[in-house]
Amino acid sequence: MTIFCSHCHRPLQAEMSCLPRRAKQAHSALKPFRSTKSASKARRDQINVELQALRSLLPISTQEKERLSYLHTMALVCVQLRGAQLFPPDSAPPVGPALGTELLSLLPGFLLVLSADSKLVYISENVAQVLGLSVVELIAQGDTVFDILDGQAREDARKKLLLAQEEPGREVMFVSEMRTSKAFRLQHRGNRAVAVRGRFTALGWPASPSTIAFLALCTPVTRLPADSDAGSWDDLFQSTHVLDMTFTDVTDSVTYHLGYRREELIGQSWYRLLHPEDTDLAAAQHKAVGDPLPAALGAVAGTAVLRVLRRDWTWAWLHVSARRDGRNHAIACTSRCLR
Repeated sequence: MTIFCSHCHRPLQAEMSCLPRRAKQAHSALKPFRSTKSASKARRDQINVELQALRSLLPISTQEKERLSYLHTMALVCVQLRGAQLFPPDSAPPVGPALGTELLSLLPGFLLVLSADSKLVYISENVAQVLGLSVVELIAQGDTVFDILDGQAREDARKKLLLAQEEPGREVMFVSEMRTSKAFRLQHRGNRAVAVRGRFTALGWPASPSTIAFLALCTPVTRLPADSDAGSWDDLFQSTHVLDMTFTDVTDSVTYHLGYRREELIGQSWYRLLHPEDTDLAAAQHKAVGDPLPAALGAVAGTAVLRVLRRDWTWAWLHVSARRDGRNHAIACTSRCLR
């Protein structure tokens, strides 16, 4: 008598079943796939090819392309994509970022374009003349404008950009030290203070976060000394205050920079001289000075670039360094006049 398998219905020579063999086949079919070294290398090679293709499309010199890492390549690609979204090649807006070298050389600073979420879209090539960093090197610092700012002015810049976005067309300005090259910092003893003045503008209709941009001109506000007089005190004056920032003493050189006589300032509040838009930044510095820890260590609590009213009713830019004297319960400030 012929016996058939109950699963495959094939004739069997004995009382047996092919179920174990089928189960074994099913088990081998469900075995998870394991990536081999050759497969991983193939994927890496494919990624390298794609990155090389993207790198070749970047509008930068061949020398700069050769120095780009993978992360920097992707950062530049993202900037180019944002720029293409705001300034499509076929639209050719008259205020677009495609400016000639001759025109850029006539500007007192460099151009900056930000997206609605404060990400970098465009930086003009003459930024190297101001900060000592090329566009590629500056974008390598980070993805947003806050990554290239230095010091306490980041929060002030955030507030000003938010205000400008809430009221499109309104011009705002903030001042901050921007990151510079190491050679620049060694030569000039620090980063460079830059005034950013601009407004949000709709580049398409209807206006939306994807069609508005912050267009700004960034000009240096510091008068950099030459190498021979980098340590000169001619552009400085020093002042002493009680803890509420009332003047108790000031050097006579304040007359040259601000026009006030020493006697006029003693007993007056520091806040009476400040520009209204800079009071928040000054208050943040004042609060940092009031921290008892840096006072105990005798360390500089912070620096800020502020506008102060001169006696002739014009504004002077000052780079102010504050230090608290814990023994005398006083605050000492060193102010460098910028312009």
